[in-house]
Amino acid sequence: MCQLLALNCFNPTDASFSFTGFSQRGGRTGDHTDGWGMAFFEGKGLRLFVDHQSAAHSPVADFLRRYPIKSRNIIAHVRKATAGNVSLENVHPFARELWGHHWVFAHNGHLTEFAPQLHGNFTPVGQTDSELAFCWLLQELSKSHAAMPSTAELTLTLQELIPQVSRHGTFNMVLSNGLALWAHASTQLHHIARAYPFGEATLADQDWHIDFAQHTTPDDRVAVVVTTPLTEDEPWQAFAPHELRVFEGGSLVAQHMGDAAHAKARQALPADVLLRIDEAVQRIQNMLAQANAGGPGVGTTQ
Repeated sequence: MCQLLALNCFNPTDASFSFTGFSQRGGRTGDHTDGWGMAFFEGKGLRLFVDHQSAAHSPVADFLRRYPIKSRNIIAHVRKATAGNVSLENVHPFARELWGHHWVFAHNGHLTEFAPQLHGNFTPVGQTDSELAFCWLLQELSKSHAAMPSTAELTLTLQELIPQVSRHGTFNMVLSNGLALWAHASTQLHHIARAYPFGEATLADQDWHIDFAQHTTPDDRVAVVVTTPLTEDEPWQAFAPHELRVFEGGSLVAQHMGDAAHAKARQALPADVLLRIDEAVQRIQNMLAQANAGGPGVGTTQ
């Protein structure tokens, strides 16, 4: 399946260490070779880099591994395509404007029979179900709030909206407005919080050991969210299925279990649609099992 990475920080922080390991999954330690992207919030501005080449071999990715861009909110993605062409318009993260702020979104999963009605303000450019889900989420947020609400209010609205998407399959996603980070897991996400006193870590995908104490200050705090743990020797915390975690200032500020809401949303779908969704999820799980066993396989998203 595809891979997600996100950082939420108290002070502007570079992601060179994390991205160096993460990007190896785009062609060296993983087969997510159908493009990659990375977004850095900077004040109200946004630096967005996308490439249809694999992250492990892209000259742009190599530049970002070596050039320490600092940000309080960073989102990255390496793609294994199942829907949409291998082209720039289908590469995550996706970005849109809402309430005068940039919003950035990346998704890992596959959505079946997800065809919401869009009203025109937010329209996909590419062909992925991921971008369609992002546009629908922003449309519904804009209908629910006239201006930018608090993180807590946004979280309440997202708790209502996310099950309407996740009932259609697998919806692991990260979302940020440059102020907070929302991360939702249908199947697989992990997070770690790094704060004073900082320890050491060793990348799982690259030969790099770091002593964070040599590169931080006592008031630094960083929360890292990733599909599978980036390091071999840190206590990563796995998300529960359908869990939403919210981060601000490098700290976990809210956790919400969504099992009941997810089950209720599924009950509203016709039985034949649920059957096709479940068949698609099982088919992709079988493909992943084959891939993990060394056979031919296909990842689970855009």
